[in-house]
Amino acid sequence: MRKVILYTQVGCGPCTAEKLWLKDQGVEFEERDIRENPQYLNEIVDLGAQATPATVVEDENGKAVILGFDQEQLEKALGL
Repeated sequence: MRKVILYTQVGCGPCTAEKLWLKDQGVEFEERDIRENPQYLNEIVDLGAQATPATVVEDENGKAVILGFDQEQLEKALGL
C-alpha cells in the first residue's frame, strides 16, 4: 500500500503544478497545508524542507522524501 503526502501552502505555484501532475498520473495523495496546521509545519521542518512543496512517498520498500516539484524523482519514487 502506497501513501503519498504532499505538503503545500496557498500561493505556491510549484505546489499547484505538482497537485495537477499527481492527479494527471492518477496518484492519490493527502494534501497538508502548512499554514492551516502548525503540526504540518513541524513535520515539513523535520523532513529537512525549507520550502513547499515537499512530498513523502511511503510504500513497502521504505520512504522517499522529494523536496520541490521534481518530476523525475517523483516518477522514480512512485514507480511511474
